[in-house]
Amino acid sequence: MQPSDFSPNSAVDLGARKAAMEREAKQRAAESAGRSNPYAVNVDESNFQAQVLERSMAAPVVLAVLAGWSEQSKQVETALDKLSAASGGNWFLAKVDSEASPQLVQALRVPTTPMIVVVVQGQLLPGPAGPATEEQLTGWLVEAFAALKEQGALPPGHPGTVTGDPGAQDAAEGQPEQPQGRPVDAEAQEALERGDFAAAEAVYAKAVEADPGDAESRSKLAQVRLVGRLQEVDANAARQAAADNPEDVGAQITVADIDMYGGKFEDAFDRLIATVKRTSDEDRDRARTHLLGLFELLPPGDPRVNAARRKLTSALF
Repeated sequence: MQPSDFSPNSAVDLGARKAAMEREAKQRAAESAGRSNPYAVNVDESNFQAQVLERSMAAPVVLAVLAGWSEQSKQVETALDKLSAASGGNWFLAKVDSEASPQLVQALRVPTTPMIVVVVQGQLLPGPAGPATEEQLTGWLVEAFAALKEQGALPPGHPGTVTGDPGAQDAAEGQPEQPQGRPVDAEAQEALERGDFAAAEAVYAKAVEADPGDAESRSKLAQVRLVGRLQEVDANAARQAAADNPEDVGAQITVADIDMYGGKFEDAFDRLIATVKRTSDEDRDRARTHLLGLFELLPPGDPRVNAARRKLTSALF
């Protein structure tokens, strides 16, 4: 078992990420409801370096390449979630949506989905591809970790086992039960699991209406709305339309949404501030209102929001 070096393509095709949006929204809702695996993360081209390669320097990362439409992928994902949650952080699970990240899948040379890969200290050890039971996955991981330990390939101090320290797990089980999360998040998650973004939006909108000071629900409402708006968007076509029609407020708003989803917050803010500067009346107000809505996606007091608010004030007056 010899791991291989890997260098991913750094380009991010946001147009191909539409398939990952629903998965991301579900993950956020599950985290809020206390139902998610704390040792799992969704991965694409934009965060592969940090979440997989760099993280693997400290602990092994099991990379699962999955297809959202595949029942076999769902079974493998469920099994790996269970195993990684039980590991207590002995290793981490990184999930790649094959439809959302085709460039990454191509770079990984994935023959079929589902497929798993162990990433350790920046190197990849290809694993089984195709359907697998929890027992089969456990057996392969035990064998892989043991072989990596024998080769001295694991990070310093790693025990070379799939499960965590039993004593630590027993101690954790003796702790008081953690809160199960907010009912509003559980209700929103159920809607997202059905693919019903409108229902999830309505849940958070009702919570904000009942308590305008509920910053958490306000932020999640903005997140659900953002993901919902981008469900049918072709990012490449949207960017071209915005470049060809600078005065088209709708086109500028769509690209700002794409940038927000991709983590390019300052780019999104600057685009809409520039739109405010060169428009007037209803168009100007539409751009301004949308920008204020995007501010809700970041925590209160975020310096990027504060800076954008100052720029917006200058653009308006």
